[in-house]
Amino acid sequence: MKERPADSTPSSIQPSAKEPLWTSRFIMLSVANLFLFFGFQMLLPTIPAYVTQLGGDNSAIGMVIFILTLSALIVRPFSGAALDMFSGRLILVVGSIITLIAIGSYIIAASVGIIYLLRVVHGIGWGISTTTYGTMASDIIPASRRGEGMGYFGLASTLAMALGPMSGIAIMKTYDYSVLFIVSFSLTFCSLLVSLLLRGSGKPSKEATANKTAPAIPAANSSLLSRLVDKQALFPSLLVLLIAVTYGGIVSFITLFGNEQNIANVGWFFSVNALMLFLVRPVSGKIFDTKGHVWVLLPGAVFSLAGLLLLSYTSGTPMLMLAAACYGIGFGAIQPSLQAWTVQRAAPDRRGAANATFFSAFDLGIGLGALILGPIAAATNYAVMYRLSGIMFVIYLVVYVVYIGRERKTALLGSTSSS
Repeated sequence: MKERPADSTPSSIQPSAKEPLWTSRFIMLSVANLFLFFGFQMLLPTIPAYVTQLGGDNSAIGMVIFILTLSALIVRPFSGAALDMFSGRLILVVGSIITLIAIGSYIIAASVGIIYLLRVVHGIGWGISTTTYGTMASDIIPASRRGEGMGYFGLASTLAMALGPMSGIAIMKTYDYSVLFIVSFSLTFCSLLVSLLLRGSGKPSKEATANKTAPAIPAANSSLLSRLVDKQALFPSLLVLLIAVTYGGIVSFITLFGNEQNIANVGWFFSVNALMLFLVRPVSGKIFDTKGHVWVLLPGAVFSLAGLLLLSYTSGTPMLMLAAACYGIGFGAIQPSLQAWTVQRAAPDRRGAANATFFSAFDLGIGLGALILGPIAAATNYAVMYRLSGIMFVIYLVVYVVYIGRERKTALLGSTSSS
């Protein structure tokens, strides 16, 4: 099948001027997404320390990350299918309440086993909420500005990534875990409040549904699997899974890597990485819209691979910051572009399933990174682990280049036969 251009809006309905992006709904949705991700990012580096305090070892830390991503992975396809049928705001309320229950219950957790159970609940709420936010955003953003819009929408999670981990660590060290969980709970509750103020149902508009760019799968004739997983989303999702494995290794073990290399504050990695994400997302989104995915996804992988290799040889803060900058540039270009590409390939009434497929792959990659890379580090060290994790980007580049070659060959054959 010939690949659609980055702007897949038919030429007959191309707008003469830029369609509005910064609407009140888009801004409020971005703010709500910021609160949700901030509360989550605060717990990302602190929950492993909490597990250690309760008597858990490195294997328990890996399981804590994996359990959340696995439960989110399982629930995302169902939440995506629900989004194609029901109000996004309703699904969002359900996901937010489940998330609030999990975060509030961390305060009274007395063992690693209870933390495992709460991570299942948290993963379910997280999977529902993030899938819903991504789907609602893709419905609000004009098709002609999808790459740019998804890049800007992703800045909310980027800002949370920049400030959340360091804020969580600061609260944990200054006060205690109870205060940390209360702040995370409050931010998640604010996310729910803002989302409730959104006007509209959160479902695709009739106009958007009328302007389909890909065929929808008839519900009556489709299997359960095809309803839950969007076929058009599979290839971008494979690519995001590969890069997510490396990110899972970073968020799970970079604190321990810092201890191994005697780096005083590895929190600088999160800050510099997030700063680069913040700067590159809008630019990469515009490149995606005007030139297509090749101009973003190939250089992004090269930058990310360079970041991992630099990280593996890091022995001090300056090189750590350089590694974070390279990785952030690459990851910031790839992740939102792959999501925009996923949405672009899907029919408007299949965006819920498409987003669920994409985020499920991302979750699975993070979980696999935490589960697989940990034993590699135990057998070698964290520096070697990061070096070997770069293989994921090598696979990414090979798979993507083969895909591009096949698409261009198909397009050439098609043009030859038509002439």
